[in-house]
Amino acid sequence: MRAATGRTSAGAGSAFVPAPGTAPSSAPGPATAPALEVEGLTVGYTGAPVIDGLSLAVRPGEVVALLGANGAGKTTLLRTLSGLVAPRAGRVLLDGDDLATASVEDRVRRGLAQVPEGRSVVSELTVEENLQLGALWRHPGRAERRAAVARGYELFEPLARRRTSLGHQLSGGERQMLALARALVAAPRVLLLDEPSLGLAPRVVAQLMGVLRDAAQRTGLTVLLAEQNVTSALSIADRGVVLSLGEVVADAPAAHLAADPALRHAYLGF
Repeated sequence: MRAATGRTSAGAGSAFVPAPGTAPSSAPGPATAPALEVEGLTVGYTGAPVIDGLSLAVRPGEVVALLGANGAGKTTLLRTLSGLVAPRAGRVLLDGDDLATASVEDRVRRGLAQVPEGRSVVSELTVEENLQLGALWRHPGRAERRAAVARGYELFEPLARRRTSLGHQLSGGERQMLALARALVAAPRVLLLDEPSLGLAPRVVAQLMGVLRDAAQRTGLTVLLAEQNVTSALSIADRGVVLSLGEVVADAPAAHLAADPALRHAYLGF
């Protein structure tokens, strides 16, 4: 099920390097300890929970597509994992460490990064400054930060031509490239993405997905990808997890989900 979309290069995708202590991984084995683990997570704002007793494990180097209709709980789950929303119950573990008391900033320093929906870049900063901002989190030395920013340009060559442009001057595709590059230059262990393909041209989507697949295969980056573009997400994913009303209703290899017409029609809309 690894379609060409998942293998499309966006410049020099192999330039991405792992965080210290992270070994390259092309196919996570079943005995590998989870990089990210969720146990009995319940989350709600008011009234009934949005996430209800959810458990999930993602192994190092694994790309997991988080699927489901609008309102299924995908964004709430990602916001909870990154520390923006406090759960009512349950645990979130990063490399076995409980993140219960960890702030958003501490989670980033530990190697958990999120690219939220909406191409979130700092509009008043240049492309170069946005990348430098991402590099600050996990690269203490100036030379390390320069090297990390250079890798960001190698991943997305169009950004190198726009390095002095302000964030608000970029196209939608360029802003999404910058949001992803900024997350990757921080050398995360686990990357959370919320609807990265929303509103983008197919060519740009292919670039973004190709970088994600390449980073996971070459460096062991763990990816949890919430995406409405089901076909694109499953084309690069090892596994798909389908949510409905805050609960996991399916968890299977990506190819199996794509080939199950009943499940596709019931939960994925195609």
